[in-house]
Amino acid sequence: MSRIERLGVIGAGVMGAGLAENAAAEGLEVVLVDISEEILKSCKTGIQQSLRFKGMFNKESGSSAASPPEEIIEKIRFTTDYAEISEVDFLVENATEKIEIKKEVYRCVGENLAATTVIAANTSCFSITRLGSLIPAPKRLLGIHFMNPVPMKKTVEMIRGHWTTEETISTAREFLAQLGKHGILVNDSPGFVSNRVLMLTINEAVLVLQDGVSTAEDVDEIFKSCFGHKMGPLETADLIGLDTILYSIEVLHESFADSKYRPAPLLKRMVDAGLLGRKSNSGFYNYGRKVN
Repeated sequence: MSRIERLGVIGAGVMGAGLAENAAAEGLEVVLVDISEEILKSCKTGIQQSLRFKGMFNKESGSSAASPPEEIIEKIRFTTDYAEISEVDFLVENATEKIEIKKEVYRCVGENLAATTVIAANTSCFSITRLGSLIPAPKRLLGIHFMNPVPMKKTVEMIRGHWTTEETISTAREFLAQLGKHGILVNDSPGFVSNRVLMLTINEAVLVLQDGVSTAEDVDEIFKSCFGHKMGPLETADLIGLDTILYSIEVLHESFADSKYRPAPLLKRMVDAGLLGRKSNSGFYNYGRKVN
């Protein structure tokens, strides 16, 4: 296939912003779609701050590998109009992990995207086959589970849906190569490999905290010091967003009808209170202090 020149990204949250930044830094034109100008404005500010930070780091280290931040941000078109995805070469969907939201997004995508354009669902837990049923020609949809933060993570999880073709997978691999990433292909199942294991780990860590077995700091320190993890499970939850963690666990609970995926009451209470982690400046940590 020819090089992908224009990428469509649906969803301007943490993952969508990171993907747009990564793609623009690699020279792709990006159309970033979300439902409100306010969300898009916040996303643009976040990308600009990230690029400025990296620019300062490159300057201090003597590196000139990256393009100037202003050139990168100019490659991203921030819009609420789905019609602007009509000419993209590849599309990545990053919508909130709620099936009602996904259905509306895929309806809009189906009405505006070219019939042959490959769609990658950057989902934490939804079945790729189920999402494929929401569009015409599900053979052109696969899962690509990007890791957070997107620009820094070089490996992703690729998921083959029931109808996904080898041509679709090949196109996705070439797209990932343009971003400097490598994909590990797995078969379709809710949660795939990474989140089927990770969400259980995070949920159990929340239960340990809820039961008073340990503090958040010590739970995370055990995983870092004893197992060599770069981040503990509660730090990871704060990075991902506690609302995303909760939605993902609820999808697993619904999909498998297994009580082991029942969300921890403390997790649900924190989400209800708006303690979502880094995105709200408070979660299991608040500027280094554990939330009681």
